[in-house]
Amino acid sequence: MRVIADNLVTWNYSRYIILVSLSSSSAARWKLVLGSPADAANEIPLSPDYGRMDEVLTALYGTGDGERKAGLGGSAPRVSRWLGDIRTYFSSSVVAVMQQDAMDRLGLQQLLLEPEILRTVQADVHLVGTLMALSRVMPQKVKHTAREVVGKVVHELEQKLANPLRQAVQGALSRAVRNPRPRYAEINWAATIRANLKHYQPAYKTVVPEKLIGYGRRGQALKEIVLCVDQSGSMASSVVYAGVFGAVLASIKAVKTHMVVFDTAVANLSENLQDPVDLLFGVQLGGGTDINLALTYCQQLITRPTDTILVLISDLYEGGNEREMLKRAASLKATGVTVVALLALSDDGAPSFDRRMAEKLAALGLPSFACTPAQFPELMAAAIQGQELKGSYGQA
Repeated sequence: MRVIADNLVTWNYSRYIILVSLSSSSAARWKLVLGSPADAANEIPLSPDYGRMDEVLTALYGTGDGERKAGLGGSAPRVSRWLGDIRTYFSSSVVAVMQQDAMDRLGLQQLLLEPEILRTVQADVHLVGTLMALSRVMPQKVKHTAREVVGKVVHELEQKLANPLRQAVQGALSRAVRNPRPRYAEINWAATIRANLKHYQPAYKTVVPEKLIGYGRRGQALKEIVLCVDQSGSMASSVVYAGVFGAVLASIKAVKTHMVVFDTAVANLSENLQDPVDLLFGVQLGGGTDINLALTYCQQLITRPTDTILVLISDLYEGGNEREMLKRAASLKATGVTVVALLALSDDGAPSFDRRMAEKLAALGLPSFACTPAQFPELMAAAIQGQELKGSYGQA
């Protein structure tokens, strides 16, 4: 333990985060955190599982003595074995972190261009983002496997997110349009009473309604939703979720959905909404950001401003004409469009964004906040019903 204490200055933070929840002796945990060199005399033996755990950690994070003396190298069999080992010894959430660290530290992206490696990696939103970024350089032999991986993740997300979004949007549409001849179950009693207060009968101490106001039946209203998505590299997870939500919205007959992605150019992917896998492979992550250009394009798509919701998904780091971008956003709002800026649509935690730009949009009356995928249905329902949107769906 003295050796470990003396080596605290070389504490490997990444290894600590990975191992902090392990249940074992304190000495063994510290040895895993710091790496075997922290116990040069091998006074603290590790169990076979912990010994193998130390090996896979060292391959990724180094030895713990400040020098990286190991790595995954370029060997596909070695990488496949390492990917299998981390799934054996760590939980799925930890595996996702380690895979992402391997992308950043060891250039695992290039090895993902091998089908046998790609089949071994645990598929998640971050992997989909990586495959999207690699799609233009991906060899033909990998593309089929990559589509299978992306399709699996998209299917899992749809299973989880589709029904809550459909229910929220369809319910909001029904309540957004008044029905002049409602059935009993469709009567909006609050609106009916307000509209008939002048018919209050003192003798009976009640209101005798002259007309009934009801919620609209499903399918009576038509709303337009424009998802305007920043495809810069930092927005990868948001792009994936936006693609899935766009496909779900496109399946609702009472909604017309547009999917627009942008960097310094704009691409309309609305025709691909029937197949979210095709849509995601149509995205080119990376490049600059021209929000003004994207808003200008989206404005041209809008034919019914007061029935349109424009969701700008961007970290707001504008590389184009900032002044014109703000004027364009104000113009959209002035015509009746409901404009919402989502700084992130993901579960990745508090996003990095241009706070100064978010404040300028807020001064124009345009809300800016992060939103988790689970909160997105509630956000869309509130926007459809014309409710005031504040930062209740995430953090700004």
